[in-house]
Amino acid sequence: MNKKTVIQVLMIFLVTLIFLLFYLKYFNKNLKDNAVVEKIALNQNSSSTYIDNINYISSDARGNKYQITAQEAEIGIEDPDIMFLKNVIAYVFIKDSDMVKITSDFGKYNSKNYDTIFSKNVIIIYPSHTITGEYLDFSFLDNLGTISTNVFYTGDKTNLFADKIEINLTTKDTKIFMNDNIKKVLIEGVR
Repeated sequence: MNKKTVIQVLMIFLVTLIFLLFYLKYFNKNLKDNAVVEKIALNQNSSSTYIDNINYISSDARGNKYQITAQEAEIGIEDPDIMFLKNVIAYVFIKDSDMVKITSDFGKYNSKNYDTIFSKNVIIIYPSHTITGEYLDFSFLDNLGTISTNVFYTGDKTNLFADKIEINLTTKDTKIFMNDNIKKVLIEGVR
């Protein structure tokens, strides 16, 4: 083989390698779950990973979107799909419906199925309605949420105290419960 042929083969190999690396870096991403992760720092004992300022955006086949952000996240080595979050803000965008905003002090997020448990100082806000409580179990794929413990609902004309509220974000069906069947849900009219 002459020198010119060897150089041409090396150039073709180099160009192919560059295109392959470029494709893998910029085009080979899962479009359903785009994660923006900043500043990864390993814990001293290497049993978990901490991430600051995390932002996950997910969507489903029906056109609904779910965005969750947190000031800090901890990912365990045993199950990297589960993240423990601090100072959580989530937005649920249901197609042909209003946006729902959820905030809490803590959260547990499953990056595989997008299920999220919000805890401590949970606030759910959607137009003309606010619900507060201490614990929210939310399933994005089913668009269902169950808020419990010290639940307080505020609407345009009503305040409500209950032990548990189940909400279907797609149909807007809501079920209100007390844990003890003898107790009644307290409803106040507001002028």
